[in-house]
Amino acid sequence: MQVTDYPEWWYRGRRPQSDDAYFENLCRVLFQTGLNWAVVEKKWPTIKVALCEFDVDRIAAFTEADLQRLLNDKGIIRNPYKLHAIVENAKQFQQIRRRYDGFQAYLDSFDKSDNYALVLRALSSRFERIGPTTAALFLYSVGENIKPKRLY
Repeated sequence: MQVTDYPEWWYRGRRPQSDDAYFENLCRVLFQTGLNWAVVEKKWPTIKVALCEFDVDRIAAFTEADLQRLLNDKGIIRNPYKLHAIVENAKQFQQIRRRYDGFQAYLDSFDKSDNYALVLRALSSRFERIGPTTAALFLYSVGENIKPKRLY
């Protein structure tokens, strides 16, 4: 597999400018796991509105009533496991932001030799429903220099 044509939401050659932009890409790869990417792409504008433009603080404060509202929204992907994971992952982003002064600083704190092995383990253990392959896709999508072989 050779990746030469990138979706517009991949930050190749650049990095996201905010934690919310990092979080949006984490949510996107979480939604895409196990689903047809075209379905996710089609619903993405509605998902983005339903999830407060991926404002980490607003999503971290979601209640069970907010989750129920999302589960009743026919315009989005209504997978309860993925939606719950997004709320929990927003809380993790808040913790990272407090400790590292931003998600980019968190990523930069890792030894990235061995094709990001430590980073992949950390992301997989810290974030719900993010395994090593999904973590690799996330890193690639946010402009990290991970080798594409990790993407399949």
